[in-house]
Amino acid sequence: MAYPRLEIFLDKIRHNSRRLTEICNEFNIEVVGVNKVSCGSKEIAQAMLDGGVQIIADSRIENLEMIQEIKATKMLLRLPMISKALKVVELADISLNSEIKTIRALSEAAESLNKIHKIILMVDVGDLREGIFNEKEIMEVVEETIKLEGVQLIGLGTNLSCFGGVIPSDKNLNKLVNLKTKIKEKFGITLDILSGGNSSSMSLIQQKNMPKEINQLRLGTSIILGTVEINNTRIDNTYIDAFRLVTEIVEVKEKPSKPIGKIGKDAFGKKPYFEDRGIIKRAICAIGKQDIDIDWMWPEEKEISILGGSSDHLIVDITDSLKEYDVGDEISFTLDYVAALNAMTSPYVHKVYK
Repeated sequence: MAYPRLEIFLDKIRHNSRRLTEICNEFNIEVVGVNKVSCGSKEIAQAMLDGGVQIIADSRIENLEMIQEIKATKMLLRLPMISKALKVVELADISLNSEIKTIRALSEAAESLNKIHKIILMVDVGDLREGIFNEKEIMEVVEETIKLEGVQLIGLGTNLSCFGGVIPSDKNLNKLVNLKTKIKEKFGITLDILSGGNSSSMSLIQQKNMPKEINQLRLGTSIILGTVEINNTRIDNTYIDAFRLVTEIVEVKEKPSKPIGKIGKDAFGKKPYFEDRGIIKRAICAIGKQDIDIDWMWPEEKEISILGGSSDHLIVDITDSLKEYDVGDEISFTLDYVAALNAMTSPYVHKVYK
């Protein structure tokens, strides 16, 4: 058996996709399945589609290329690079944009391929990541975009909580609604899509406070983990353990709980703190920070705790474990989104689809 091993339970991802789609459909909201955690996995993309998702999205054009055989509408989440405009039009049906210079490049690329590329114009409503902040500039970009050949402006979008930590609200999302009205009044066009953010916006659905004009959400974490992390809640009837990391123990020793000697910075530039608990039983697993984020995972056995790690090793406390662990045994972990993202990206972690 290969180690370290990431087990991916496709039935749980399919179930969560179906559950999120059902919830959002009650509010007339279309679900875009965000597949970026999987590093371009066809299996996970297909599980989302089998669960009712209609659009698959990713931040990297390379990942969209890996799922081209999948029959679905595809969206590029990260703002396109001008240098990859042709690839974007080839591989994505829709892209999120905030720069008119880039939209012009997409227009030229689409014309050369005899295609129509769909544009969602990103609006910054306060989180200060991507998007146009100034209303005057928004109107200028809309005015030029609707004149360009090869591209079609289909909607407005925004992103919240990822950079500034701004919580989605009816107030900030209604900025999209108001802009849609002003664009219709000024240019005589009706935009079909108001894309109201990512999984954090599920909090408004939980509160039944989502503006009724918002009709699309781009969901990754809530599908993969069944959670809304911005308010630390679990979505009813979903799985939180679609990803399971299985590691092999390479050392078991009883050692002091606190390092001996003057403590400075560790290999990652941080000064660690250790509680002196006397002699404890420790196991070292063959995985490290090069492959995983140890702050976003937890042992399946509650009596085990993570002590820390280096680039190549993970050290856990097995003193109170109910099992007598030995070298060569397995220790398994449940992963949160960040740890799953790192494990999927690492070439040293074997992926096994269940």
